[in-house]
Amino acid sequence: MTRYIISFLFITLLVNLISAQQQKSLDHDVYDFWNRPKQNAISDNGEWFLSVIKPDNGDGQAQFINLETNEKLVVQRADSARFNKSTTFVAFRIRAKLDSVKKAKKDKIKKTDKKYPQDSLAFIDLSSGKVTVKEPVKSYKMSKDNGRWLAWLAKFKDESADSSEAASDSTKNENKKDGETEKPKNKDEKKKAEGTNLVLLDYNNQTEHIFENITEYAFSKTGSYLAFATANKDSLADGLSVVNLNNLKVSQLLQKPGVYKNLTWDEQGKQLTFVSNVDSFKTKQQSYALYYWKEKQKTARKIVDEKNRGLAKGWWVSEHAKLKFSDNGKRIIFGIAPRPEPEKEDDSLDEMPGLDVWHWKDPYVQPMQLKKLKDEKKRSYKAIYKLTQNKMIQLATLEIPEVQISRKGDGGFALGLTHLPYRQNISWDYPDYYDAFVVDVHSGKAKKVLEKIQYKVKISPQGKFLFWWDRDQLTWNTLNTKTLQRNNLCKNLNTPVYNEKHDWPYKADSYGFAGWTENDKSFIFYDKYDLWNVTPGKVEKPVNVTREFGRENKLRFRYIKLDPEEEFLPDEMLLSAFQDETKEAGYYSINRKNKSNPDRKIYMPKRFSHLRKAKDSNKVTFSREDFREFPDYWVSDLSFSNPRKITDINPQQKDYLWGSAEQVEWNSLDGKKLQGNLIKPANFDSSVKYPMLVYFYEKNSDNLFRHWMPEPHRSIINFSFYASRGYVIFIPDIPYKEGYPGESAYNAVLPGVNHILEMGFVDKENIGVQGHSWGGYQIAYLVTRTNMFKAAEAGAPVANMTSAYGGIRWGTGKSRMFQYEKTQSRIGGTLWEYPMRYIDNSPLFRMDQVETPLLIMHNDHDGHVPWYQGIELFSALRRLGKPSWMITYNNEPHWPTKFVNKKDWAIRLQQYFDHFLKGAPAPVWIKEGVPALKKGKISGTEGFIE
Repeated sequence: MTRYIISFLFITLLVNLISAQQQKSLDHDVYDFWNRPKQNAISDNGEWFLSVIKPDNGDGQAQFINLETNEKLVVQRADSARFNKSTTFVAFRIRAKLDSVKKAKKDKIKKTDKKYPQDSLAFIDLSSGKVTVKEPVKSYKMSKDNGRWLAWLAKFKDESADSSEAASDSTKNENKKDGETEKPKNKDEKKKAEGTNLVLLDYNNQTEHIFENITEYAFSKTGSYLAFATANKDSLADGLSVVNLNNLKVSQLLQKPGVYKNLTWDEQGKQLTFVSNVDSFKTKQQSYALYYWKEKQKTARKIVDEKNRGLAKGWWVSEHAKLKFSDNGKRIIFGIAPRPEPEKEDDSLDEMPGLDVWHWKDPYVQPMQLKKLKDEKKRSYKAIYKLTQNKMIQLATLEIPEVQISRKGDGGFALGLTHLPYRQNISWDYPDYYDAFVVDVHSGKAKKVLEKIQYKVKISPQGKFLFWWDRDQLTWNTLNTKTLQRNNLCKNLNTPVYNEKHDWPYKADSYGFAGWTENDKSFIFYDKYDLWNVTPGKVEKPVNVTREFGRENKLRFRYIKLDPEEEFLPDEMLLSAFQDETKEAGYYSINRKNKSNPDRKIYMPKRFSHLRKAKDSNKVTFSREDFREFPDYWVSDLSFSNPRKITDINPQQKDYLWGSAEQVEWNSLDGKKLQGNLIKPANFDSSVKYPMLVYFYEKNSDNLFRHWMPEPHRSIINFSFYASRGYVIFIPDIPYKEGYPGESAYNAVLPGVNHILEMGFVDKENIGVQGHSWGGYQIAYLVTRTNMFKAAEAGAPVANMTSAYGGIRWGTGKSRMFQYEKTQSRIGGTLWEYPMRYIDNSPLFRMDQVETPLLIMHNDHDGHVPWYQGIELFSALRRLGKPSWMITYNNEPHWPTKFVNKKDWAIRLQQYFDHFLKGAPAPVWIKEGVPALKKGKISGTEGFIE
């Protein structure tokens, strides 16, 4: 018997050995076919699941999986898919072939040209599997609560529809006298969009109904009505209509030349609101009005325009604000704004100098103003219209620009917020400050109740309380909106509810909150591990919902919201669980009203995500992964007792060599116990000496069970790729000491590397380090303090904190001061308060001590870290004769975004580290560089120099 067992084990080992020998290393060609999950959904009835997948450089596909029969329907290039309510069909877009899109771009064909490859609408019948492909579309919609109807708007106008109009124009031209020309249009008149065909499909009987010249359309939630706006070139078709979907009767609610937009239905699907400029369409400065229609009315009526008594003088209805009915349908929530000055026709404006004026009292610095200019021009202020009283009330004002109404728009109180008095602080302080107001929805009157709160105050669902995180007291607080009484919710709690590992130069953040129970009775928030329940109106000790089971077992419990429309927390709660030390994870459940411990549903050394529950079923889908296991999707019910894998997104992975991940621990130079992740190469042999790459960015140990699919990453090494090719990868956590970020990295990384070296399988002569942005800065710092690394790469690094401090983050227009004083750079004060901190933490001042070859990647349109920081670093190394290279991708931001550039960067990183750590031949770009004369002709990666 023993002989047979030994034989069986030998055969198994032999099969595994043969399989391993047949596997190959990952290369850069896999990007073209390695699929990435892009979208997933489960149907309301829980019968079907859809998964959209796509490689980084190729056409994708959608898989529609029957969860009962395992039947799978696959459609190539399908994307943006949606099930209808009754799960009889699923609609999606068919994306144009990637090759044809690339060719069109190469041929410089415009996207608006019909010759440009277009996306088409399609839908698949889930009972027969039949796929129907329709024309190129601008958009498609279906009713939320009715599975019968689908509508789509054609991408291009039907030219035949304009034949009579064209003939009319031709006749006009023929009737003109010689030399007579048509009068030019008013140059202040806005260009109006022309409509295209709207197709309405009744899926039950497969009949189509076509409506011409449509610009905008909207189903009612119940699927009883479809509203649409029409417009054509001569404005004769302009109007707004409603189709009764029970009898297909079309009712024209308004017909006048103009624009009709923001069509919005109430929850019951019996009321409609929109805005239009029909009364001023031919004027120089067109103004909009708010319109309203109710079921059984013949026409829509105007309810608010700039003459309304509720509007302040010089204000008008905003065309840009989203419209919304309150939950019970008795209020319309809309936007108003100050009427801007009409644009001047004075030709002397062409003589105005082009300049920006920076003023020391500006609330926002000038670049930030320019970044926000477009949004500021469209800014609107919230108002309501009470339908039962025919009364408009302005809630938001210039002084209180942000308002949130409680009870889904039906509440008597609203929360008003402003950060206007503190806008200058944004340049150097963090987080933002706010003043909070209680706004009476019936009168619009506001009372300031909180001042300079460093948290964006929120309002409870029923509007009974304001709540916020108090950074000074490190507690949760509430304020009763009627009595204005404040309550510290954590004063009787000894357990810390602030982030215990917070290491930034501002007061700690909270761990967050789960939400409110019904009728605002209680508020549930988190500590590091558990959930706490407190009644805001009473002075009592919070109750631990999870019975301190989390803290006892070092399990981080967090509430999972299964219903996206849920307003209040249910009694039975599903919780995610994450073990703080081992990084194992899973799901638990608990009933708030009993005294039992959380009930384990599923728990293992994996990472779980993308949990979705079917709306009308207990079925759930989720993804599961670890370093070796791709995050495919699984199906189960809420018991999680028999989960079943339903996708195999990348079956080719079995053909490639793959590494493994494990956790390591060590002590920093200042005595702190640290964690990190160690990735070992495929077919690891402890007797072999491997080259090692070190990567770090803040703290990454919680990603122990994350799967890293091969991809040309925009900024970092791909762990799976390098493990497949024989590298060890070490990823240490870094805790920070305020004022000493560079030293903090040194204290954490170097002893961590030495700890790995003591394990005996890393070649100490061949260790490299790589990182980007914040990680890139620390690498630039480390190579001035140690010669441990044989080669280093620092992406978008800050080299000189003194010159970077006063600059601008051009992506947002913000000053860079706040970053150094309060956030990631962690200096803790101004340049004039702590000049030596800025100098000591700046690698530039110690460039003469660098002995490690350094590769820099810094792009010329970087809006995060100024490009000149990379230039300062490279220029110093170049002058000192230190081996260094800088790669700059033209017109790219903080990292390369175009696939061709990302792949190029992945290739260069591999060539760089293979050369220095494995002794591979140097490519041309490393050995000789690429002169400007050869730019665009060679990349320098093509050849190698022995």
